[in-house]
Amino acid sequence: MTRLRGAFTALVTPFKGDELDEKALRDIVERQIAEGIDGLVPCGTTGESVTLRGDEAERVVKITVEQAKGRVPVVAGAGTNSTYKSIQMAKTVRDTGADALLLVCPYYNKPTQAGLEAHFRAILKEVPMPAMLYNIPGRTGSDLQTETLERLADVEHVVAIKEATGNVLRAQQILARCGDRFDVMSGDDALTAGMMGVGGHGVVSVSANLVPGKVAGVVDLWNAGKVAEAQQAQHTLLPLHEAMFVETNPGPIKAAMAMAGHIAEEIRLPMVWPSAESQKVIRAAMQKVGAS
Repeated sequence: MTRLRGAFTALVTPFKGDELDEKALRDIVERQIAEGIDGLVPCGTTGESVTLRGDEAERVVKITVEQAKGRVPVVAGAGTNSTYKSIQMAKTVRDTGADALLLVCPYYNKPTQAGLEAHFRAILKEVPMPAMLYNIPGRTGSDLQTETLERLADVEHVVAIKEATGNVLRAQQILARCGDRFDVMSGDDALTAGMMGVGGHGVVSVSANLVPGKVAGVVDLWNAGKVAEAQQAQHTLLPLHEAMFVETNPGPIKAAMAMAGHIAEEIRLPMVWPSAESQKVIRAAMQKVGAS
């Protein structure tokens, strides 16, 4: 069984002149791997997947795969609110050489649980490769229930779930019922240690774009049995984790990355650059964690 566990980074997509900044993306990937991150997740929420144009998503995944060179797994976003489009994107992702799919619950449509189950089954029947499901009801309007995950347990290609309800109890319920089938990854940086405490397997992190080594360090310490040190490392990063959601993601992390000189100050509409007040919060948090 494919394992997707550890500290993974939900990569930002850097733009320059409203075009994909390929050099910045390659530099980001290289820095992530150099600092010990366990996996890369391009074209997710943080990567502004819904506003990528034409073949940009394919190019983002291809660059990430090329630069990673097999050193860490690449879990590429392929989920949309159309099952047909998701299948086509999954085929594209497969052909780029990505290791696994990230499949978000369809947004806006608000399908029933039966619809969610049928959606994931249809994609993985057409494109049978490892997949991490992604439950973030605050963004999609649909909540993938634990009972539905139990029914999906017979789909061998579902190997992990990115659990982003912000609820450690939900993670515990999934682990209790499906923990022998799925790796459960926190989709919230601030809950990494809490979810690992109930048996979770790591995090798909926003903050790791800026401080990959520090985020990976929390997971590594926990896995080494150094629980108190992992907790302290988690607490140290909390100001940054909180600041990354002072406005809607990925605005704050892109602002932080620009402040640190990694990307240009660009984000795609309808997202706008964080306000001056929010930028003060972000900069203060960066200074607290030694990332200024």
